[in-house]
Amino acid sequence: MLYDTLVAEARRNDPFDDVRAGALARARWLVDLLERQRAEFAAGLHGAYTPEQSHARDAGIQAQIDAGLAACGDEEGRAAVLSLLLAASFGDSLWHYSSEIDSLVSRVRGWTPAEVAVMLLRSAEYEMGFWFAGALESALTAAEGLDAEDLRALAPWLRWAHTELLDTEIGSGAAALARRLRTLLALVDGAEIPDGLIPAQAPWAAPLRARATEAPTAELAVLVRHLASLTGPRPTQRWRRACLTAVEAAGAAGTVAETLRALAEGEPLCSREHGNLVWTYGDRHHHYVVHQNHGDLARGTVWAAALTTGPAAVPNLDALALRTGGTRSTGVVEDLRLAGAAINALAEIDDQAALESLWRLRSRIRHRGLRKQLDTALTTAAGRQGITPEQLVERSVPDHGLAADGSLEREVGGHRVRVEIEDATTVRIGFTAPDGRTSRTAPAALKDGFPDALKELKALVREVRGTLAGERGRVEALMSAAREWPYDTWCRHYRDHPVTGVLVRGLIWEFQGADGTWRAVSPGETGTEAGGEPVRVRLWHPIRASVDEIRAWRERIVGERLRQPFKQAFRELYLLTPAEEETGVYSNRFAGHIVHYRQLYALFKERGWQTNFLGRYDGGHDGEARAEFADGRWRVCFHHEPEDDGGYDVERAATDQVRFERRDGRRWRETPLAEVPPLVFSEAMRDVDLFVGVTSIAADPEWSDRGESRHAAYWRRAGFGDLTASAEVRREALERILPRLKIADRCTLGGRFLVVRGDLRTYRIHLGSANILMEPDDSYLCIVPARRRTEGKVFLPFEDDRLSLILSKAHLLAADTKISDETILRQIKRGG
Repeated sequence: MLYDTLVAEARRNDPFDDVRAGALARARWLVDLLERQRAEFAAGLHGAYTPEQSHARDAGIQAQIDAGLAACGDEEGRAAVLSLLLAASFGDSLWHYSSEIDSLVSRVRGWTPAEVAVMLLRSAEYEMGFWFAGALESALTAAEGLDAEDLRALAPWLRWAHTELLDTEIGSGAAALARRLRTLLALVDGAEIPDGLIPAQAPWAAPLRARATEAPTAELAVLVRHLASLTGPRPTQRWRRACLTAVEAAGAAGTVAETLRALAEGEPLCSREHGNLVWTYGDRHHHYVVHQNHGDLARGTVWAAALTTGPAAVPNLDALALRTGGTRSTGVVEDLRLAGAAINALAEIDDQAALESLWRLRSRIRHRGLRKQLDTALTTAAGRQGITPEQLVERSVPDHGLAADGSLEREVGGHRVRVEIEDATTVRIGFTAPDGRTSRTAPAALKDGFPDALKELKALVREVRGTLAGERGRVEALMSAAREWPYDTWCRHYRDHPVTGVLVRGLIWEFQGADGTWRAVSPGETGTEAGGEPVRVRLWHPIRASVDEIRAWRERIVGERLRQPFKQAFRELYLLTPAEEETGVYSNRFAGHIVHYRQLYALFKERGWQTNFLGRYDGGHDGEARAEFADGRWRVCFHHEPEDDGGYDVERAATDQVRFERRDGRRWRETPLAEVPPLVFSEAMRDVDLFVGVTSIAADPEWSDRGESRHAAYWRRAGFGDLTASAEVRREALERILPRLKIADRCTLGGRFLVVRGDLRTYRIHLGSANILMEPDDSYLCIVPARRRTEGKVFLPFEDDRLSLILSKAHLLAADTKISDETILRQIKRGG
C-alpha cells in the first residue's frame, strides 16, 4: 500500500520523523486517493479501459482530491502539503503535485519551523533541478510567514538549502530563490554571509573570499548581500546609493576593484570540475568565467567597482566585456549578462577612456544584443555632450599616443624602439641598436633585461592593430552613409588623426568650395591645393560620378600604384534592374544559389550581419541575415534556407530574396526597391554579391570531383556563367594590370574569361569563380589553391582574394611546362 510505503520512507532518523509520520496520518484519506489514482492509471495502460474511460475515471478521482483539499483547514492543509511532497514520484511514472501544493501553500497558515524544514529537505530530494526549484519555492513561501523566533529555529535548514541550491543545476531561476533565502537569513543574523554566497573555488571571487575569511564584519556581510541583490543589467539609483554607502562602510573599495580585475584576467572555470554552463555531449568540456548561480554577485561587483573607482575601472571593464562578449579568441563561453553589465558600467563613466573603450568594443563585438547595448551606451554618452552618436564614435577613436604620422618611438635599454602604422593593414615594431643596426625582432638584451617594457610595447602594437582594423571597417561603412563634415571637423577627426589619417590619405575625397561646387581630389591631397579652404567634405563614391570620371580615377590609381585601404575607385555598382522594378519589394538577383552554409555564416559575422543559425530545430528552417546601412536608417534582409535534407547540421544552403526596410521611429517598415537610395541599394547588394561569390559551390574547385551530380548543372552554370558586378570590376582591373605583367604576351581578356596561352594547352580562367576550362574541348582543370596565403608580387589597387587567385593561376599556367604537380599535369596532358 502507498501509505505503508510512505510511512516507511518517512523514517530518516532525523528530528522530523514524527512530523512526517503525523502529516501522513492526518492526510490518510488523501494518500488513499492518490493510491487509487495511480492504480487506475496503471490499469488503463494495461488495457483495462478505453482511453475515454481512463480519462473519465481519472477525472473522477481528481475531482475528489480537489474537493477534499478545498475543504481542508490550516492544520489539515499543512498535513496535505507534506503528504503530497512525500508522495511525489519521478521514476518510471511521473507524479508531481505542484499545482495542488501551490494552491494550498498560498492559503494555509500556522506553519511551524519543523514543517518548513521537512519541505526544504524534501525539495532537495527531487531528481530534476526544475522540480527542486518548484518545491523550494513553496517551502520559501511558507517560511516567509514565520515570525522572527521561528526563523531562528529554521535558520540551520535555510543555510543548508542555500548551499544545496547553489550546488544544483536548475537554470536561471536559482538566483531569485537564492535572494529569497538570503533575505530570510538576514532577518536572523544581519552579519552573516551564507555559505556558498561567495563561491568557494572560483578564481574570480578570491579577493572577496580572502576578505570574508581574514576580516569578517557585519558591514562586509551587508555589502556582499547587497552586491548579490542586483538582478538587472543596470541598477537603480537607490541600489547605487546603497552600494556606495556599503562599500564605504566596509572599507572594501580595493576588494571590489581586485575582484573586477580577477573577473577580467583570472583563470576561468572548467565545466569538468565546476559544472556545465552550456549543454555539451560526450567528453567535451568548456571554460567560463562565472557560474550562473553566482552571476548576480559578479555583476554587482562589476558595478560596485565602476561606481567607486570610476576611470580606474575602465581597463578591466573593457577586458571583461571583450572576454565574455562572445569574441572567438578569449577561450571562454560567452556570458552576455556579465558582458552587458561591463558595457553599461562603462557607459556611466564620464571619461574619454571609457568612450574609447566603448568604441573598441563596438568594432569587435558581433552579438546583436550586446551591440544594441553598446549603441545605447554611445547614444547616452553622446547626449551628455550634446552631439550625435556618430559624432561621438568618430571623436572617440583612440590615438594610442602616436604622432601625427602614425608612429611612436621609445628608448628602452639603449635601443630605439619604433612602432608605426605602415599601411592600412599593417602595424610594425622595429628595433635600432646603439650601433645603428636595425631589426624586426627584439634583441636578446631587451628580452632578458626589459621584459615588462617589451610586453607593454607588444600590447600597444596589438591595440593599434585592433583600432586600425576597426577604423577601416567604420570608414568603409561610411560609403553608404552619404555623410558630410565641416572641413575643420574632418581635418581634426579624420585627416590629422594618427590612426584614421593613415586610411584617409589612401582614399578619394570630395571637397565643396564656397561656391557650392564639389571637387574630388587624389588620395593624400587635402582639398586646399586649388587655393582657398574648402567648406565641407564627403567621401567619394563612384555612384555619384560619371563613367568617364570613374575610368579616369581607376587609371590614376593603377598608374600611380596606389593601394587603397578598401575598394573605392574600383568599387562595384549595383543599379536597380527592370526585373527588380517589376518585383517591387524584393530582389531575386542573388536567389537560387547553392552555398556552403558554414562558410556563409562565418562571412555574415565577419561583415557584421546578424542572423539566426540554420539547423533541424524550431526556427532553424528559415534564415534571415540582417544588416543596417546609412548610419542605421536602412536595414537589409537576405533570406536563405537549408538546401540539403541531411542530419542536424546544415552543410549547404539555398539563397533567396533580398528585401529592404526603412527605420520608422523604433520600428522597421518594408520599402519598395524604387524608394531605396541608390547608394544604400548598391552597398547592400555588394555585400550580398560577396556572400554568394565567396561561398557558392561554383567557386569550389574540387566540387566536380566529389561525384555529387545533384548540383552539377548549377555548378557549371554559375561557375562559368555571366559575370556579376564584382567580376566585371575584376575584369576592368585586369585590363589595366595585364599590360604591366611579364606574362602579358600570353594573356588576353575574352568575354567572361582571362585566356592564358601555355606551351601545352590554352586555358580560360573564369573571372567570377576562377574556375578553369582547357581548350579545345573545354575540359575542366582542377587546381586547389594553397591554404597558406603568400605576399603577392603583382601590384593590386585593392584587396581581392579572387583576383589574386586568378593572377596566381595565370602565372602558373603561362609556364605550364614547368609545372611539377602530377595531379595538375595529368589533367593537362589528358586530351591535350
